[in-house]
Amino acid sequence: MSAYSASKTILVLGDSLSAEYGLARGEGWVSLLQKKMAAEKNTVPVINASISGETTSGGKARLPALLLKHQPAVVIIELGANDALRGLSLAATQENLRTMIKDAKKSQAQVLLIGMQIPPNYGADYTRQFSALFPKLAKETKSSLVPFMLRGVADKIEFFQADRIHPAAAAHPTILNNIWPQLKPLLVK
Repeated sequence: MSAYSASKTILVLGDSLSAEYGLARGEGWVSLLQKKMAAEKNTVPVINASISGETTSGGKARLPALLLKHQPAVVIIELGANDALRGLSLAATQENLRTMIKDAKKSQAQVLLIGMQIPPNYGADYTRQFSALFPKLAKETKSSLVPFMLRGVADKIEFFQADRIHPAAAAHPTILNNIWPQLKPLLVK
């Protein structure tokens, strides 16, 4: 059994999927993470810097100040879906994510990259290239990876709000279960 370090801080930089869009406060996976850690007597602070609608360019612009202010030991990057939904350049998305990972690592933080997939209506090539960019970047930067944040959620209509885009509160424990196995080892290093 490893001891958690009390000095660590987790910074979550995400979009609406992490910002509790359409949910009551406390129902999203980041809040559930805080509750899980408290139940395990882990006092690591979790800073949720997620903003609904955030793109990778927005995250890239905001991250340096967040790193300076919070000095996190772990940075969770959950961005890219809004880039894809807007049909933005995959090369730009990839470069923005790469810059965020490098900035976080330069500040001595470990990185957990959260992979995402998009519906096939954007075309097979774009859809495939988008989902492949997360494992490619994780391997290239030696970062931890959650392959698909919505595994076990995306194919269940009952797990979504009326917009069929944002997960309902019932889906967030599954989302946390997808993230926790990759996050936990970073907390004991």
